[in-house]
Amino acid sequence: MERKFNNIVLEIIQGDITKQTGCDAVVNAANAELLPGGGVAGAIHRAAGPDLVKECIPLAPIKTGEAVITKAYNLPNKYVVHCLGPVYGKDKPENVLLSNCYVNALKIADENNVESIAFPAISTGIFGYPIEDAAEVSIKAIVDTTPILKKIKVIRIVLFDFDSFSIHKNVLEKF
Repeated sequence: MERKFNNIVLEIIQGDITKQTGCDAVVNAANAELLPGGGVAGAIHRAAGPDLVKECIPLAPIKTGEAVITKAYNLPNKYVVHCLGPVYGKDKPENVLLSNCYVNALKIADENNVESIAFPAISTGIFGYPIEDAAEVSIKAIVDTTPILKKIKVIRIVLFDFDSFSIHKNVLEKF
Protein backbone atom coordinates (compact mmCIF):
# COMPACT_ATOMS: atom_id res chain seq x y z
CA MET A 1 0.00 0.00 0.00
CA GLU A 2 1.20 3.52 -0.69
CA ARG A 3 0.13 7.12 -0.21
CA LYS A 4 1.73 10.41 -1.22
CA PHE A 5 2.46 13.28 1.18
CA ASN A 6 4.17 16.46 -0.05
CA ASN A 7 5.39 14.63 -3.18
CA ILE A 8 6.96 11.87 -1.07
CA VAL A 9 5.69 8.31 -1.45
CA LEU A 10 5.04 6.44 1.81
CA GLU A 11 4.90 2.68 1.23
CA ILE A 12 3.96 -0.08 3.62
CA ILE A 13 5.08 -3.58 2.68
CA GLN A 14 5.55 -6.97 4.26
CA GLY A 15 9.14 -8.17 3.92
CA ASP A 16 12.68 -8.40 5.23
CA ILE A 17 14.44 -5.13 6.15
CA THR A 18 17.80 -6.63 5.09
CA LYS A 19 16.61 -7.22 1.52
CA GLN A 20 15.40 -3.75 0.55
CA THR A 21 17.01 -3.37 -2.86
CA GLY A 22 16.31 -0.03 -4.46
CA CYS A 23 16.52 1.83 -1.13
CA ASP A 24 19.49 4.08 -0.46
CA ALA A 25 19.21 3.47 3.29
CA VAL A 26 17.68 1.08 5.79
CA VAL A 27 16.99 1.88 9.42
CA ASN A 28 18.34 -0.27 12.21
CA ALA A 29 16.27 -0.53 15.38
CA ALA A 30 19.50 -0.33 17.35
CA ASN A 31 20.59 -0.74 20.94
CA ALA A 32 22.46 2.11 22.67
CA GLU A 33 25.86 0.56 21.96
CA LEU A 34 25.02 -0.01 18.25
CA LEU A 35 26.09 -3.64 18.60
CA PRO A 36 24.54 -6.76 17.07
CA GLY A 37 21.65 -8.03 19.15
CA GLY A 38 18.39 -9.78 18.52
CA GLY A 39 15.63 -8.85 16.11
CA VAL A 40 16.28 -6.16 13.51
CA ALA A 41 19.69 -5.16 14.93
CA GLY A 42 20.94 -8.73 14.77
CA ALA A 43 19.60 -9.28 11.26
CA ILE A 44 21.10 -6.05 9.93
CA HIS A 45 24.51 -6.72 11.50
CA ARG A 46 24.57 -10.31 10.22
CA ALA A 47 23.69 -9.20 6.69
CA ALA A 48 26.06 -6.20 6.68
CA GLY A 49 29.05 -8.11 7.99
CA PRO A 50 31.71 -7.33 10.62
CA ASP A 51 32.76 -3.96 9.19
CA LEU A 52 29.46 -2.46 10.35
CA VAL A 53 30.32 -3.11 14.01
CA LYS A 54 33.76 -1.54 13.51
CA GLU A 55 32.20 1.66 12.16
CA CYS A 56 29.52 1.70 14.89
CA ILE A 57 31.79 1.39 17.94
CA PRO A 58 33.11 5.00 17.94
CA LEU A 59 29.57 6.37 17.37
CA ALA A 60 28.17 4.72 20.50
CA PRO A 61 26.50 5.14 22.85
CA ILE A 62 23.46 6.92 21.46
CA LYS A 63 20.49 8.20 23.44
CA THR A 64 16.87 7.17 23.01
CA GLY A 65 15.40 8.96 20.01
CA GLU A 66 18.78 9.74 18.44
CA ALA A 67 19.98 8.59 15.02
CA VAL A 68 23.43 8.09 13.48
CA ILE A 69 24.39 6.98 9.97
CA THR A 70 26.97 4.49 8.70
CA LYS A 71 27.83 2.69 5.48
CA ALA A 72 25.78 -0.44 4.76
CA TYR A 73 28.65 -2.76 3.73
CA ASN A 74 27.18 -6.09 2.51
CA LEU A 75 23.56 -4.92 2.57
CA PRO A 76 22.03 -3.92 -0.80
CA ASN A 77 21.91 -0.30 0.38
CA LYS A 78 24.34 2.60 0.66
CA TYR A 79 23.63 3.50 4.30
CA VAL A 80 22.28 2.21 7.59
CA VAL A 81 20.61 4.76 9.86
CA HIS A 82 20.73 3.52 13.45
CA CYS A 83 18.01 4.66 15.90
CA LEU A 84 17.50 3.82 19.54
CA GLY A 85 13.81 3.46 20.21
CA PRO A 86 12.21 3.62 23.65
CA VAL A 87 11.67 0.63 25.88
CA TYR A 88 7.92 0.66 26.45
CA GLY A 89 6.99 1.29 30.07
CA LYS A 90 10.51 2.44 30.96
CA ASP A 91 11.59 5.32 28.71
CA LYS A 92 9.22 8.28 29.05
CA PRO A 93 7.43 9.79 27.25
CA GLU A 94 7.42 6.80 24.90
CA ASN A 95 5.45 8.48 22.10
CA VAL A 96 7.77 11.51 21.93
CA LEU A 97 10.91 9.35 21.99
CA LEU A 98 9.56 7.01 19.31
CA SER A 99 8.51 9.95 17.14
CA ASN A 100 12.01 11.42 17.55
CA CYS A 101 13.50 8.20 16.13
CA TYR A 102 11.61 8.59 12.88
CA VAL A 103 12.12 12.36 12.62
CA ASN A 104 15.85 12.17 13.39
CA ALA A 105 16.38 9.23 11.02
CA LEU A 106 14.65 11.11 8.20
CA LYS A 107 16.63 14.29 8.88
CA ILE A 108 20.04 12.57 8.92
CA ALA A 109 19.16 10.59 5.80
CA ASP A 110 18.02 13.74 4.00
CA GLU A 111 21.26 15.51 5.01
CA ASN A 112 23.18 12.63 3.41
CA ASN A 113 21.29 12.89 0.09
CA VAL A 114 19.27 9.72 0.64
CA GLU A 115 16.34 9.53 -1.78
CA SER A 116 14.75 6.33 -0.45
CA ILE A 117 14.72 4.86 3.04
CA ALA A 118 13.20 1.74 4.63
CA PHE A 119 12.14 1.57 8.29
CA PRO A 120 11.27 -1.42 10.46
CA ALA A 121 8.64 -1.04 13.20
CA ILE A 122 11.05 0.48 15.75
CA SER A 123 10.63 -0.60 19.41
CA THR A 124 7.86 -3.13 18.70
CA GLY A 125 10.01 -6.23 19.26
CA ILE A 126 11.90 -6.84 22.50
CA PHE A 127 11.37 -3.19 23.52
CA GLY A 128 7.67 -4.06 23.90
CA TYR A 129 5.97 -1.08 22.24
CA PRO A 130 2.39 -2.11 21.32
CA ILE A 131 2.23 -2.38 17.53
CA GLU A 132 -1.00 -0.38 17.11
CA ASP A 133 0.31 2.54 19.15
CA ALA A 134 3.70 2.40 17.44
CA ALA A 135 2.04 2.46 14.00
CA GLU A 136 0.08 5.60 14.92
CA VAL A 137 3.16 7.38 16.30
CA SER A 138 5.50 6.38 13.47
CA ILE A 139 3.19 7.20 10.57
CA LYS A 140 2.24 10.55 12.10
CA ALA A 141 5.92 11.40 12.64
CA ILE A 142 6.76 10.49 9.05
CA VAL A 143 3.84 12.42 7.55
CA ASP A 144 4.54 15.46 9.74
CA THR A 145 8.22 15.46 8.68
CA THR A 146 7.65 15.25 4.91
CA PRO A 147 7.32 19.04 4.40
CA ILE A 148 10.93 19.66 5.50
CA LEU A 149 12.56 16.88 3.46
CA LYS A 150 14.47 18.01 0.39
CA LYS A 151 16.06 14.82 -1.02
CA ILE A 152 13.91 11.91 0.16
CA LYS A 153 11.34 10.76 -2.40
CA VAL A 154 10.34 7.34 -1.01
CA ILE A 155 9.81 6.22 2.59
CA ARG A 156 9.04 2.54 3.09
CA ILE A 157 7.89 0.83 6.27
CA VAL A 158 8.84 -2.85 6.13
CA LEU A 159 6.93 -5.21 8.40
CA PHE A 160 8.14 -8.75 8.93
CA ASP A 161 4.77 -10.35 9.72
CA PHE A 162 1.32 -10.03 8.22
CA ASP A 163 -0.40 -8.79 11.40
CA SER A 164 2.03 -5.86 11.75
CA PHE A 165 1.62 -5.11 8.04
CA SER A 166 -2.19 -5.08 8.36
CA ILE A 167 -2.12 -2.80 11.40
CA HIS A 168 0.19 -0.30 9.68
CA LYS A 169 -1.89 -0.43 6.50
CA ASN A 170 -5.06 0.34 8.49
CA VAL A 171 -3.37 3.28 10.25
CA LEU A 172 -2.07 4.69 6.96
CA GLU A 173 -5.57 4.52 5.46
CA LYS A 174 -6.70 7.05 8.12
CA PHE A 175 -4.25 9.69 6.87
